[in-house]
Amino acid sequence: MTDRELDHALDLMRRLPPQQIEKNLCDLIDLVPELCEDLLSSVDQPLKIVRDKVVGKDYLLCDYNRDGDSYRSPWSNSYDPPLDDGAVPSDNLRKLEIEANSAFDQYREMYYEGGVSSVYLWDLMHGFAGVILIKKAGDGSKKIRGCWDSIHVIEVQEKSSGKNAHYKLTSTVMLWLQTSKEASGTMNLGGSLTRQVESDCAVSESSPHIVNIGRMVEEMENKIRSTLNHIYFGKTRDIVNGLRSYAQLQDPTKQAAFKKDLFQALSSRTQAQ
Repeated sequence: MTDRELDHALDLMRRLPPQQIEKNLCDLIDLVPELCEDLLSSVDQPLKIVRDKVVGKDYLLCDYNRDGDSYRSPWSNSYDPPLDDGAVPSDNLRKLEIEANSAFDQYREMYYEGGVSSVYLWDLMHGFAGVILIKKAGDGSKKIRGCWDSIHVIEVQEKSSGKNAHYKLTSTVMLWLQTSKEASGTMNLGGSLTRQVESDCAVSESSPHIVNIGRMVEEMENKIRSTLNHIYFGKTRDIVNGLRSYAQLQDPTKQAAFKKDLFQALSSRTQAQ
C-alpha cells in the first residue's frame, strides 16, 4: 500500500461525519486491513469519558495515556485496569502535569462551562511532550445534540540555557451538531480541522511552561472557533438564505402590480402635460 493510497484514506476519513468516525474507521480497516496500524495512529477519534474511582473524577481516554489495554488517570496517576509497569512521567514532570491539569480544568470551566478535560505529559530527550484534551457534549436535549472534541499535542524542546524553549503545537478539533424540529426537520452539521503552529518563548517564573502552552492553546482554539463559524455556520446560512426567501409568495405579485399601476399613473400624467 503506497503513501498516496494512505493519504486518500485519511482524506476520506476527514470528509465523513465525525460522530460516526469509529464505525467508518472499522469499515475502512475491513476493506484495507494492511492500513490498520497507519489508520489507527493517524485518525483522531472522539474522546471517551471514564471515571477515576480513586478520586471520583472523570478523565478522557486517548492513545497518549494508553499502555496496552490500560489507561492512566491524570488525577491519581494510576492505570485502570491496574498495570504494575505502566509508563508514567518523571517526578518533576508529574508535578508539572498536576499543575497543568488544574490550570486547564479552570480554562475548560471558563470557556465551556462544563465538559471534561485531561492533560498528559511524557519525557523527551531534551524536553517533554504532552496532550491537552477537552470534550464538551450536549445537554442531552432531543431537539439539539452535539459534541466538541479538541486534541492539542504539544512538543517542548528546552534550550541548553534553560531560559528559552521551542514549542510546537498541533491542534485538532472535531465538532458536530444535529437538530431535529418539526418545523425544519433533521439537520446534521459536522467536520474537523487540524492546525499547527510553532513558537519560541522565554521561560521564567513569570512565564513558565504552563503559561506559554496555555496562551498558545487559547489562541489556537479562538482561531479554530472563528474558522468553524465562518466555514460551517456562515456557509450553511448563506446556502439556506439562497434557497429560501423570507418574503411571502404573494409579495412579489403585489410589488409587480404596484409597479405597473405606478408606471401607468406616471405615463398618464406625462401625457396630460
